[in-house]
Amino acid sequence: MWNMVTLDGFFEGPKSWDIDWHEYVWGDELEQLSIDQSKSIGILLFGRVTYQGMASYWSTAHGEIADFMNSVPKIVFSRTLERAEWKNTRLVKENAAKEVARLKQEPGKDLFIFGSANLSSTLMRDGLIDEYRLGLTPVILGEGNPLFKLSPERMKLTLVEARPLKAGCVILRYQPEQTVKGQA
Repeated sequence: MWNMVTLDGFFEGPKSWDIDWHEYVWGDELEQLSIDQSKSIGILLFGRVTYQGMASYWSTAHGEIADFMNSVPKIVFSRTLERAEWKNTRLVKENAAKEVARLKQEPGKDLFIFGSANLSSTLMRDGLIDEYRLGLTPVILGEGNPLFKLSPERMKLTLVEARPLKAGCVILRYQPEQTVKGQA
């Protein structure tokens, strides 16, 4: 999972796609991180709302990141979408956790989730997220859509990396405790 997140835990403001605060830290370092990350991505996973926002923006954007976003295989999980029209996108209407578990068994590059807090919450419950990559942004929104949804269970994470960027953002990488223990 890769997401920008505010100090108070939101990945977007109170309205869908209220993410203008990303501009506070966007620059050469985050752009390079995005390009570097793209080299390990085999499939992007989206919930409906994030998919529609990403498709709307990236399908007409230009540049190296836009080229990647438009060419990489994508899956949108939605029970309400009728079709997925963004280039290289497949629509899955049923059981996201089952499909992701199946995809994780296939050889190839990594699966990545951008945004998509509801989808992420579903996959977290089923232990299907191997790494959380967060761009902690030095802003407090006071309200918004939390990245991590309410859950009756705690999840202990292990820090893999903490890297501050010049713009004030801190890149944090965590793995669920069970994933870290299971590594050779």
